[in-house]
Amino acid sequence: MNAEFYNMSDDLLVKFLLDEASASERREVEHWIDADPEHRQYFEQFKFIWDRSQELAVTTEADENDAWKRFQQRVSGEQDIPVMTVVKPVRKKWYDTRVAAAVIMLVGVAALLYYILVPFRNSNSKQVVLAATAEAKAETLPDGSVITLNRNSSISYAAEFKGNKRNVKLNGEAFFQVKPDISKPFIVTINDVTITVLGTSFNVKSANGKTEVIVESGLVKVEHDSKSVQLKQREKLEIEANDSALTKEPVTDQFYKFYRTREIVCDNTPLWKLVQVLNEAYNVNIVIENPALKSLEIDVPFYNVPLEEVLNVIQETFPQINLSKKDSLIILK
Repeated sequence: MNAEFYNMSDDLLVKFLLDEASASERREVEHWIDADPEHRQYFEQFKFIWDRSQELAVTTEADENDAWKRFQQRVSGEQDIPVMTVVKPVRKKWYDTRVAAAVIMLVGVAALLYYILVPFRNSNSKQVVLAATAEAKAETLPDGSVITLNRNSSISYAAEFKGNKRNVKLNGEAFFQVKPDISKPFIVTINDVTITVLGTSFNVKSANGKTEVIVESGLVKVEHDSKSVQLKQREKLEIEANDSALTKEPVTDQFYKFYRTREIVCDNTPLWKLVQVLNEAYNVNIVIENPALKSLEIDVPFYNVPLEEVLNVIQETFPQINLSKKDSLIILK
């Protein structure tokens, strides 16, 4: 393998961008970019400066070596990646003049873009993505907070929570147990909703265009469409995309805990609501064909039991219910 595979020369990157690299050199650069996300990030920033430099026609007598060093400092900056080393050839190559000219242009534009690239680098620090597929998944975040992801859900965040905020982005559903830190708020974004906490436990869920926030302990602030509301223990908020008001309401059941506790506790629960929970919890499709059955109330706890056992209890509790299966449907009538 080429010795510079992990220590890519910026000279070669310039040739690559000038479309003057040989076929083997292009392959070397492409393999290096694909080998590591940090390599790709460095290349994208390098190309970003390069593209902007084409808009400038900078002519200067600046010393080439000094200019190159300054450019290296600008590009490498505060990134936690190896500093790219320029290997100077003993013999002048035919493209040296063009590389020098490109470097001079890059140095000129780097000064103009410095304050753009600094936040760009910081905002694109290494990101961690956690995902749960078929089963729920619990993980500890860099600050010690614990998150439990429901299946088919994911969360992304910086490998280190730097600065004065702890930002995470959620897709799907998750339960957060946030480690208190009054100087660094914990901020969850999901859809067009922002949830800010200092230290608390709460559940967030997005489904069918609706965002639901349920607080188990502490206090959270929910913001949507320039409006905000505070939720405390055993309060919840459901937000549609076009909601013009944020109306909180009390939590009347504990069904949202199922993916963490495997418990369904019915307390005079209408059958329609239990069916709704079963469909989500067991990933099935149960329908109530007879409307008169929907309001029947059930008062039974289920602790980590298979779906068949739940259905048997429903039939035993309500003898008038006939259960049948048709393709993927489970029909109550």
